Amino acid sequence: MKIFLSALLWTIGLLYFALAALLIAVGLLIVSSKKIYPFLRFLFRVQLMIMGVSLKVIGLENFDHRKSYIIMGNHQSLFDIFAIPAAVPMHFIAVEAASHFSFPIWGWLIRKWGNIPLPRKDLPKAIESINKARKVIASGTSIGILPEGTRTLTGEIGKFKKGPFHLALAARAGILPFALCGLFEYNNKLSWTLNPSTVYVKFGKPIPYESFKNNSVEELKNKVYNTIIEIQNN
Repeated sequence: MKIFLSALLWTIGLLYFALAALLIAVGLLIVSSKKIYPFLRFLFRVQLMIMGVSLKVIGLENFDHRKSYIIMGNHQSLFDIFAIPAAVPMHFIAVEAASHFSFPIWGWLIRKWGNIPLPRKDLPKAIESINKARKVIASGTSIGILPEGTRTLTGEIGKFKKGPFHLALAARAGILPFALCGLFEYNNKLSWTLNPSTVYVKFGKPIPYESFKNNSVEELKNKVYNTIIEIQNN
C-alpha cells in the first residue's frame, strides 16, 4: 500500500511541479524574483499539500522585514527546497552546491532566480561565491544556506561546513536560525517512499552580528549548530 501511495504521490507531484516550474520560468522572464516570490511561496505550499505534507510554521514573529539575514537551518530531505521558501516570509536567494546548476530545468530556474553556486572542491571559486553572497546581503537581500551541505542520512543534524560562517563574519550579517522537523520521516535520501505527515519549520530568534563579531569561525559554527538543535528539540 505504501509503495502504491508513494508512486501515486510522486506522479501527481512531478506533474504539478512541471506546471509550477513553467509558471515560475515565465514569471522570471518578465519580472524579478522578488516580485514573484509570494506566488512561488503559494505554488510550493500547494506542491507540499498535494504530496501529503501538512506544513506548520512556528516563529514568524522573529523576522524583521527591515533587515537582511543569513537564514540557516538543517537539511533533512529533497523536499526542503519546497518547505523552506514556503515558510520564509521574506524574499531571499540561496547559496547551493554548484552541481545543482547543471540539473535540467532546475538549474536554469535557480540561476535565473539569482542563487549562487558554491563549488565544494575549488577554494578560489568558493571564496568568489562567498564574496558575491556578501555583496547580495549588503544590498538588502537575505541569503539562505544549509550549512550541512548535504541531506542527513540518519535524521540527526550532521557536521556543519565552515563556509557559511566565513560568510556571516565577512558580511557582518545577523543569522536567522531555523529547524526542519518531520521531513526526514516524510522522505529521506536513502528511500523513495513518501509518508504523508505534518512537517514543522521552526524559526528561532535572530543571532545579531554584534553577538558573534569577535568569535572565530569554529566558535560561531558551534554556536549556530547548538542553537538549531535547541530549536529542533523545543
